[in-house]
Amino acid sequence: MHCFELGIDEGIAHLMLHRPEAFNTMGPRFWRELDEVLDTLHRGNGARVLLISSTGKHFSAGMALEVFDSALALDDASAAARAAIPEQLAELQHTFSRLESLRIPVIAAIQGGCVGGALDLVTAACLRYATRDAFFCVQEINIGMVADVGTLQRLPKLIPPGVAREMAYTGRRLPAERALALGLVNEVFDTQEAMLAAALQCAREIAAKPPVAVWASKQALNHARDHSVHDSLQQMGWLQGMVWSTAQVHEALRAHQEKRPGRFDPLAPLTRFTDGA
Repeated sequence: MHCFELGIDEGIAHLMLHRPEAFNTMGPRFWRELDEVLDTLHRGNGARVLLISSTGKHFSAGMALEVFDSALALDDASAAARAAIPEQLAELQHTFSRLESLRIPVIAAIQGGCVGGALDLVTAACLRYATRDAFFCVQEINIGMVADVGTLQRLPKLIPPGVAREMAYTGRRLPAERALALGLVNEVFDTQEAMLAAALQCAREIAAKPPVAVWASKQALNHARDHSVHDSLQQMGWLQGMVWSTAQVHEALRAHQEKRPGRFDPLAPLTRFTDGA
């Protein structure tokens, strides 16, 4: 891959942005490669958690500026051209939404700048760890456009809406310490090495749990965020009915008593209906 490095070890998929010379900006290949990686992880069962990290001084400076001057730029020359814009944006939105719908939890480890499209990305993750020098910025308003790939929809559900509006309207940076106080990030670290170590430790703990119970927990939390308590409790009953396993509960209890890792089945790999054609 051109934009990423991917490794899977002991149930942990580690996807690393590795174009530090370009501040890990997001060009066409970024979107294509990320979509392919997420599809592979979603359909397979070799990973139980995904960690996304980056290289260099900044996590990512967001969308590559050359995109706005390329053939991929949104065309506003006519009503017919503008009518195609929602479809173009839907493809980008779908890629980051896959982080939410991925069958495994997603952890983002963020250093330095997390700007524009990068904020769209990390708001779709389950957990966020940051270095003390990290900052978050809705950069789109600073270049005369509206953030359109998920930040304005997800950020107000992670931090107070007034703060999200302040960021969206002004383009001001949100420093890591304030992001921690507001709940956007789980923990802040002095160095990137310490942050990655903590993120990997969390990933190891998740990978040690029963994959189907982790999957159901992610489904329940995402549903509860967007629905009433009543509807979410009803969904929880259906989920528990789907995944309940007395054998799995007994194995978890025995493993705890015997101070050993639990032995749990992985998620079943997914196959497409058309694969059998």
